Amino acid sequence: MSALVLAQETIEKSLWYPTILGILVVLAGLVLFCGSIYLLLGTNLGARLGFLVAATGLAGFMVILSLLWVTTASPLNTLKGRIPEWNVKQFVSQLDQAKIKEARKVSKTDKVDTIEAANVKAAVDERLVTKQPTAIEKPTPEDNKFAKFDKVTDYQTVNTYEIGGSDPEFLDFQITHKPLFAIVEVCAVKPVETPFGVPPPKPECDPTSDKNGFMILERDLGQLRLPPILAFICSLVLFGLGLLGLHWRERDEQEAAKRREAAGPTPVPART
Repeated sequence: MSALVLAQETIEKSLWYPTILGILVVLAGLVLFCGSIYLLLGTNLGARLGFLVAATGLAGFMVILSLLWVTTASPLNTLKGRIPEWNVKQFVSQLDQAKIKEARKVSKTDKVDTIEAANVKAAVDERLVTKQPTAIEKPTPEDNKFAKFDKVTDYQTVNTYEIGGSDPEFLDFQITHKPLFAIVEVCAVKPVETPFGVPPPKPECDPTSDKNGFMILERDLGQLRLPPILAFICSLVLFGLGLLGLHWRERDEQEAAKRREAAGPTPVPART
């Protein structure tokens, strides 16, 4: 216990928790949960057959558990992939300078509603505002690649457009999605000095600012359910191999019993 306390005090917290502590918890769970079951089966069925039965049962349990991970939105810390998010691709002063040709064809009919505009604005705020270093982490040059403002109140989003995207039908053999792009028009706000106690006026765009432009984002659909699907497939394969091994062993025992019956009763030596 003293060694664990000393390790927790000296080792970096991110290394101790969750890395080292997580490994210890998994090992303890395997020894206590799987090891106790194998011990009971091994004493009754033998070491080899007990291991085969225990491994097959564990694989079957993982099939059920991973299937629940795939079909339900569990609040627990289960296997999860990347969540959907907006990735910034470019910031241009005019849409004619966009590298993505779909962004040049945007029109007023592609304007989104207020709710969707707010969802996109969250990604815009994260990349447009300069990240300041903290005691925990320091921003990298990539974090501030598109940063142009010090605060969220220094600018406003005028219009938000979305173009592209698709809703594929699996029954029609449509598997892939078309890329979905968002174009957000950003303008700097005119600096206004507000006296103390007076509500600030409505922000107005500064047409002379060189920070005005359009931010182009692409929707990353993520891979939220890919890890549990892979876990389900691997568990299903292991479960099938375990059942196949038990089936082969049963067939071998049946053939051995038939051979013993065909050979007749074993002669017992006479006592002298």
